[in-house]
Amino acid sequence: MTTIELIADGCARNLEMLKMLVGDFSEADMMVRPCPGANHAMWQLGHLISSEAQMVGACGGKTAELPAGLGEKFTAKTAGVDDPKAFGTKAELLELFGKVRAATVKWVRSLSEADLNKPAPEQMKAFFPTVGHLVLLMPGHLDMHAGQWQVIRRKLGKPVLF
Repeated sequence: MTTIELIADGCARNLEMLKMLVGDFSEADMMVRPCPGANHAMWQLGHLISSEAQMVGACGGKTAELPAGLGEKFTAKTAGVDDPKAFGTKAELLELFGKVRAATVKWVRSLSEADLNKPAPEQMKAFFPTVGHLVLLMPGHLDMHAGQWQVIRRKLGKPVLF
């Protein structure tokens, strides 16, 4: 297995973990905050979609087309919004993230080892100096939010999955 194949496989697999973590969440469950000031799962899911599409696009990759205005729904300014009508439904966001992640996996598979060493886009270099660093962020970013969803699961009394 090459590095590229491993990263692409990791991206594909952790999308399945996300689906398991929120699979038994109702629409109301998606709006539960694990603690005051923390983001609810609905906002986090939209944030993952928006940020991943933005990062892949900034690196020259092709991503799934996002609905107009989606990025504006999932910003730091909207993180405190508790109206579920502001974000769409869980099913809509999961379907869209599936498309975005599939495009990300396809893009990752198109990269060469040399591409991983290319500089990241200027606005991202402070945290991710190379495209390789940015590519590794995709599964890592989802995993970070998965930890927050685990806390929501416990708060809701749902079974522990991992």
